[in-house]
Amino acid sequence: MSTRQLGPFTVSATGFGCMNICHAYSERLTDGEAEKVLKAALDAGITHFDTAALYGFGQSETWVGNFLSSNRREFTLASKCGMQGVDVDGSGNKVRVIDGRPETIKKTCEDALRRLKTDVIDLYYLHRWDKKVPIEDSMGGLADLVREGKIQTIGLSEVSSQTLRKAHAVHPITAVQTEYSLWTRNAEIAIDAACRELGVALVAFSPVARGFLADGVHSVDQFGPKDIRRGMPRFQADTLPQNLKLLPRYKAIAADVGCTPAQLAIAWLLHQGSHIHPIPGSANVDHVYENARSDSVQLDPATLAELDQLINQQTVVGNRYDAQAQSEVDTEFFA
Repeated sequence: MSTRQLGPFTVSATGFGCMNICHAYSERLTDGEAEKVLKAALDAGITHFDTAALYGFGQSETWVGNFLSSNRREFTLASKCGMQGVDVDGSGNKVRVIDGRPETIKKTCEDALRRLKTDVIDLYYLHRWDKKVPIEDSMGGLADLVREGKIQTIGLSEVSSQTLRKAHAVHPITAVQTEYSLWTRNAEIAIDAACRELGVALVAFSPVARGFLADGVHSVDQFGPKDIRRGMPRFQADTLPQNLKLLPRYKAIAADVGCTPAQLAIAWLLHQGSHIHPIPGSANVDHVYENARSDSVQLDPATLAELDQLINQQTVVGNRYDAQAQSEVDTEFFA
């Protein structure tokens, strides 16, 4: 697989997002299933693994530590703090909490190091900017972790260009992670340009549009009770049928190019600039190998132009988040 620079790290062009194995779209995998998926990603040549304290309330980090720590020198490890599960009432049941206080960031990192079975995390993101805490204060906590040798570099997730600049003034930012795909173009409003200007990598999560651009979503009836797409505006009974009208031509383009729909979506991102790092996730071993081959797909200018015209913020129906989720992020959004 070809490589790209993620700050000081040389990583595979396509990384692996470790959310799907225990969170978001389907039932949590078993230990054995998770091990097969993670090891398949490593076997496929992926050297950029992205996890978070939030995913499975620590389960994703635990699996990465259990199954990949013996290969720790073979990959760049990214994780996240600032949004995690907390037992708020002593019942043992955890709820998702955004907390960007320096003391919480440091405690979350200590827990992550233990779960990940490593002495240092290569890239550590603030998963969400806690709007009750000045970004400069959260950055101070992260900078302390760099000085202590517990993390090597700092990233931000779902932030605006203004917040990026404020944070970068405190300590250099290596990467900004945000949702970016053909059907989610918010990054093109301002954050992509800011990343290019500051020399910051842009790590694109949900590069296949939460399964939509992989031709994996056909009806709202297929979503399980815990599937987060149930609450997303683009996957509702009145919007999904309209969005599905985009797929026939899209799949035809993939066939013409000689790749799968998922590979086409990831390849489009790779063609947007060498600073872009897609991190598709999957709970399916075959899909892991499929996604890893996306960097071999070459798209000519005419194909790129047709894709841009076919699927964009004007042709996709519905916002990417509902009002609650939108209030928790700091990203620019289309009016």
